[in-house]
Formats: sequence, C-alpha cells, structure tokens
Amino acid sequence: MIDLGRLRALHAVALHGSVGSAAGALGYTPSAISQQLAKLERETRTVLVEKRGRGIVLTDAAQQLAATAAQVLELVEAAELTLEEQHGQAIGSLQIAAFPTAARGLLPAVLPRLIGDNPALDVRVSETDPFEAVAAVARGEIHIAVVHDWHNTPLALPDELSRVKLGSDPADVLLPATHRLAGKEFVRADDLVGERWICQPAGTICHDWLIRTMRKAGVEPDVAYAVAEYQTQLAMLARGIGIGLLPRLGRGPLPEGVVAVPLQPAPSRRLYAVWRTATARRPAIAVTLAALKAGWQHRDTA
Repeated sequence: MIDLGRLRALHAVALHGSVGSAAGALGYTPSAISQQLAKLERETRTVLVEKRGRGIVLTDAAQQLAATAAQVLELVEAAELTLEEQHGQAIGSLQIAAFPTAARGLLPAVLPRLIGDNPALDVRVSETDPFEAVAAVARGEIHIAVVHDWHNTPLALPDELSRVKLGSDPADVLLPATHRLAGKEFVRADDLVGERWICQPAGTICHDWLIRTMRKAGVEPDVAYAVAEYQTQLAMLARGIGIGLLPRLGRGPLPEGVVAVPLQPAPSRRLYAVWRTATARRPAIAVTLAALKAGWQHRDTA
C-alpha cells in the first residue's frame, strides 16, 4: 500500500516545483521531503525524480502519480471533514496564516480563546504576506488566513475561496517630531511633495497602495527606504529618517521622537478572514471565525 505521507510529499513537489518549496509549504526540511520521495520510489518500484543541475525534475510517471495523489488527498480531506462534523466539535489540525501586524495586534487576543475553548484542536500559526496566504489557502495548505487590502488596491480571491470582513484599520502619516509638518492637525497628499518615504518593498499591498494613493493626488512618492518591518520603520523615523504611513493595528506605542498626523482623506485598510468554501461546514472553521471576530473587538490598539 502506498504511504499517504509520501504521496503528499510528491504532490507538494509537483505543485511547488522544487523540493525546497515543497518542504516550506509542508513544514518539513528538504532532506525529509527527499527521503519521502526516495521511499516512494522503492515502494512503487518506479523512477520518480531525475537530477537536473542542482535540482530535480519529476518524471512522467511521477507527474501521473502526483495527479492521482491530488485526487486521493481531496478524498481524505472530505473524509476528515465528515468525521469532524459527526463529532460535532472542532478537532484535528488548523493552520492559520496572518500578515505581520495582524499576527502581533490581533492573534494574541484570538488564540487564548480559540485554544482554550477547543482543546482537541491543534492550532498552528504562520506569519505570511496576504498574496502568499491567499495562494496557500487555495492550495489547501492553510485553513484560514487573515489578510488585508485597501480600497484602491483590492485583493483578488480565487472563486473557490470565501471571506468575511473583520474590520477596518486606519493609517496615519508618521513623522519625526522635528519635521516641518509634525504640529499639523492633519496633512494632505500635496503637503508631502518632495518627501522621502519609508515603505514596504515593491510588490507588497502597502507599497502599491502608497504609490496609487499619492499618484491619484498628483504626487509621485519617492520611496527611498524599502523596509518590510514596521518596527524598523519606526526606528528610522525616531532618528529623523524619512516619513511613513503606518496602519494602527499592531503598531504599538510610538517611540520618542515620532508623531502621528492624520492624512486627509483618511485612509484605512480592510481586514478579512479567508477560507476555502468547500471547508465551510467544518466546525474548526466556524469556531475560528467566531474567535477572530471576537478578537477584533479586543485587539491591541495601543
């Protein structure tokens, strides 16, 4: 009989294109994935991988087996879902993904209730960018993701996913206390012409949103400092470097030497929970959505 774990490893390699990427998706080491593939070759007496350069490629036989594995894994998931429904309680594994500030500002209010009320649920969390999180949910690697978008930068979802809005998260312009605009009641985009911005790297939702927002106001933002982590942005601001636009969720107290000034029109991002529609009847999904909604009400807004 073919081992299910080895089929899962083969399916992941076929899906992600490499042993390293498959390992990251499944939470294993690349060595463990390679061992699973080697055992599957012995088990099936079939050559499944061939070396190419520093990596490997799947043989035609492996590709056919991987397609069958996808069908088998779907059936296993359906069986697990049915059993969980019959138990009438949240059981089994639950993988949650959240972008960094939600992981810091929201999940600490969510996890104690979720874990405490559902002791048979094995909750795992990973910090993941919204684009990657949506793709991982669609692939079935993540059960629920907390993601965000902006009104002028919507996050597209595949048809097989569902979502519910958790709330809106306002953002402020952050300035060094010595900045010429630091004492203003509010600022507008045209007040920020010629400023050097600290922002997330290109390709992220926040970066795209800043570019679109400022361009709509006729201002081309100069993103001089591409910094992913908000705490690093704050450290730069505290030293008088650049200006930033940071949402409030998970931001924490501002360091000495940094002030927040509202931007008009006031921007805010929208937070959603996303899951695969096919798993909606799973009790673990229902209790997690309830915990996320309750956690939003008790989130860290310091």
